[in-house]
Amino acid sequence: MSPGRQIVVCDGDETGQELLDEALRVLDSDELGLDLELVRFDLSLPNRRATGNAVVRDAAAAMRETGLGLKAATITPEHTGDVGSPNWILREGVGGSVIVRTGRRIPGVAPRAPVVHPIVVVRMAVGDAYGAEEGRVGDAGSAGEQAWRTERIDRSVCRSVAEFSFRTAVQLDACVYGGPKWTVSTVYEGMLKEEMDGAATRYPDVPYRPTLIDAAYAGLLTESSGSALVVPALNRDGDCLSDLVLALFGSIAGAESVLLALDDAMRPVVAMAEAPHGTAPSLMGKNVANPMAMLLACAALLDYAARDETAVAAKATAIRRATLGAAADGIRTFDLGGEASTSGVVDEVLARLRADAVR
Repeated sequence: MSPGRQIVVCDGDETGQELLDEALRVLDSDELGLDLELVRFDLSLPNRRATGNAVVRDAAAAMRETGLGLKAATITPEHTGDVGSPNWILREGVGGSVIVRTGRRIPGVAPRAPVVHPIVVVRMAVGDAYGAEEGRVGDAGSAGEQAWRTERIDRSVCRSVAEFSFRTAVQLDACVYGGPKWTVSTVYEGMLKEEMDGAATRYPDVPYRPTLIDAAYAGLLTESSGSALVVPALNRDGDCLSDLVLALFGSIAGAESVLLALDDAMRPVVAMAEAPHGTAPSLMGKNVANPMAMLLACAALLDYAARDETAVAAKATAIRRATLGAAADGIRTFDLGGEASTSGVVDEVLARLRADAVR
């Protein structure tokens, strides 16, 4: 076996936890042939309430130590004064600056728009509408009542998003496309556009098509790109945009999401992978939810764990190949037009991993 390494595992809620438990079967040391230690933190809503979110902060601190995290979907309470979302606490806690979500063709599944090549959304992990101060003034319920929100973005985060976008485009031979609504918000949103333009001068060989966010939405739905696309985005824009992109390829449960903390040289020092979908309470206990995103999250995490270790990188490739291969052969859950159960899909992925290991 390869040397041991620790992965911080953040348990979650409802179907999100069920999918995490199923996906973790592919990271079993005996199955994978890697010596992995899973350090678990209970981020379920009851435990977050019981600890006043201390468990979330502890999980973030552990991730800073190990550099690796895997998270289940969690419930975000709707009411003011509750524990809120653990996601922004984790992102702030690990020093995250970018979130990367990649839409790609799912074998055997027809996309819902003329998309062929991958589309990578690189969004801010912190700032913007998330964690912003907000309030209301005036008589509650009256026509004169007003709501306000104070949003902020940091140039350092804008620079991380822009630089990482162009570096990703180099790797994928892709075009950097999209951007904020810089014509309307020249000061606030214009800061990201300035950093995109600056990165474009550093990477003159990368095709660059800055496009206002509303036009970019329309373009993704109507244009057939001749290459992969990388889309830099503000936090709120990227949150909405990535859900659209993943759905274009067939299902929001068909791809992983990765939070990255980068050092001064823009190299990842912390990677936390997760499924981008929610907790799907209507599917809880039915064994029918799609585990693809969590399986691919496991593969993505091993990619970042591998660094220069060929054996670990090979395991990441094997998980990804087995997951997409199962889909290609029709072993898919109902959302992708199949009849397989959650556990049935994972069983098939494990069978393919075992077959791959003996070849």
